[in-house]
Amino acid sequence: MKSVILAAALGVLAIPALAESHLPDLDGREVVVVTENAYPPLQYIKPSTGEAVGWEYDAMAEIAERINIDVSYENTSWDAMIPAISNAQYDMGMTGITIRDDRAEVVDFSDPYMRSEMVMLVAAGEDRFSSAEEFAANEDLLIGTQPGTTPFYVGIYEVLDGYEQNPRMRLFETFGAAVQALRIGDIDLVLTDGTAGQGYVAASNGALEIIGEKLGTEDFGFIFPKGSDLVAPINAAIADMREDGTIEALNQKWFIDTPLGQ
Repeated sequence: MKSVILAAALGVLAIPALAESHLPDLDGREVVVVTENAYPPLQYIKPSTGEAVGWEYDAMAEIAERINIDVSYENTSWDAMIPAISNAQYDMGMTGITIRDDRAEVVDFSDPYMRSEMVMLVAAGEDRFSSAEEFAANEDLLIGTQPGTTPFYVGIYEVLDGYEQNPRMRLFETFGAAVQALRIGDIDLVLTDGTAGQGYVAASNGALEIIGEKLGTEDFGFIFPKGSDLVAPINAAIADMREDGTIEALNQKWFIDTPLGQ
């Protein structure tokens, strides 16, 4: 029997975990996880140290302990990640990946470890629009996003006209670059999940805000090559972490207690 390490470290009530005999033991199996390190607070490079940190790294450390795996990390771009996992170049991928039917045709997903809602992130004081419909109606307004991501598809199919080459879309290699373009006025809107959006607002010193209604929900999951035998053990660990309070402690640490990008 052990207490929740993360919760205790955060000063959060430590909740006794369930006996771990019910979890699979993978006998120190080596697992290579690929990530982007460009989606704070889920995973990013800490500017002061150059260390890769974030919600997903802490979650993977907990998972590794619970099911006895030895995790190492590789880095790749978002565009390359799903094809690389589909081709079994890595054992597992993480970067806030939305669970979607089209992606599930080429990779397997874990159970969701987080649910979020899509929101509109804008410069503080934005008064030209307050809804997706008003944004779409003003042809002078630009939206920034990463190609192939859920915000990209929401922007195309729920905000604009379904045309993927729409000239009002500005594409960026990382989410952080899109937010920076928003801050300096090069674009007018960034769509993001609510958890990350709240983090960016909190870290902006009043430069950013979230407006309008939420545009829908999305579930995040880890990805694996089709047929991977890691899916069931990872799912068991996620369920265990949710039940004993570790998921809640991670949310508290990374979305509330830790300044974004610090």
